[in-house]
Formats: sequence, structure tokens, C-alpha cells
Amino acid sequence: MSSLRECYTEQPSERAVKKTQHALDGHMRNFIALSPFVCLGSSSADGADVTPRGDQPGFVHVLDDHTLLIPDWPGNNRLDTLMNIEANPQVGLLFLIPGFSESLRVNGVADISVDPGLLERWTVNGRHPRSVLRVSVREAFLHCGKAILRSKLWDESAKVDRSVLPSYGQMLKDQTQVRDTAEQIQASVEEAYKTRLY
Repeated sequence: MSSLRECYTEQPSERAVKKTQHALDGHMRNFIALSPFVCLGSSSADGADVTPRGDQPGFVHVLDDHTLLIPDWPGNNRLDTLMNIEANPQVGLLFLIPGFSESLRVNGVADISVDPGLLERWTVNGRHPRSVLRVSVREAFLHCGKAILRSKLWDESAKVDRSVLPSYGQMLKDQTQVRDTAEQIQASVEEAYKTRLY
């Protein structure tokens, strides 16, 4: 560890050290309310994993200064994240707001709830999430925008034309060698986008 620190001769600034909070303040609450997208990191004995979660801004609910609620809407049913959390409840969250260079990092401990009182907090077309992740906040802090600025993530001129890669259906076909054609896979995925987001 000491040799690694020697590669980074500058010490973190006082501001960088002190920005870590152990509860969600008003700025963080506002950030979460505006965020339609969060990356959720989890791990188990098999390794680490990151999954995207997204919905309308504010879909992650702040229950109180120490607790976040994240709905688990239908996905691919692999349950990678949920199984990881059952094995190791430590999670990391990265909240993004389109157009903002800064992000919000939250680390904590998660558990999975199917309590109807929590599930009913979200209703879309009469449907509720299948479960809710309840995250107890251990630490939270705003992250500067250098990575997003370097990546030009929100820059229109940096958008990549979709045609530079094969369709999602074609890539899945190539990777899985299932019986369905690439066109059938793509049609199924697009139908799910229209009818099974919730």
C-alpha cells in the first residue's frame, strides 16, 4: 500500500477528505430527486458486479437521512444483484443527472424487502415493483465532474451512431448461439421495451 501511495505524491485536499458525509443532506436529497439513473455495485464470493437502474427522476426514494429505497422492476430474472446482496449486503451507488458533470456516490448496506407497504410507493399502470432494496447509508459524497467531462458523456457531438455496432439481437445471437434468429431476438427485446418495462 505504501508503494502505491508513493505513486500519488499529492495528498488529498482537505476538501476532498471532509466532503464525506454519514447522512444525506439537503443537497444530496435534491440530487437524488433529480436523478433518473443510478449504477448499483454489489459483490459476493464470486466477484463484483454493477447494474444500471433507471426510471423517472426521483424514482429512488429518500425515506430519511440514512435510508434509500430502490424499486426492483422486472428485468432479466437473473437476480445477480439481489443474490449478491443476500451474500454480501455492502453496496455502492453512483447517481447521475443528465447534463450534470457532477455525480453523487453513496455507499451502504442493503437488504431486500417485499413489504406491500413499501412496494406500493411505486405504481405504474397498476403494477408495483417485485421487491425494494432498502439501503442504509454509511457514507455519501458529491463527486467532481472530471470523468464525465473527459468522456464528453452529455456532449451531442460525442454521440456514437448506433450503426457502428450490430443490433443488440445480433450480438446476443453471436454470444449465446440460441435457436432464435437475431431478428427474432431483436423483435422480442423491442416488444419488452414497449410492454414490459414495469
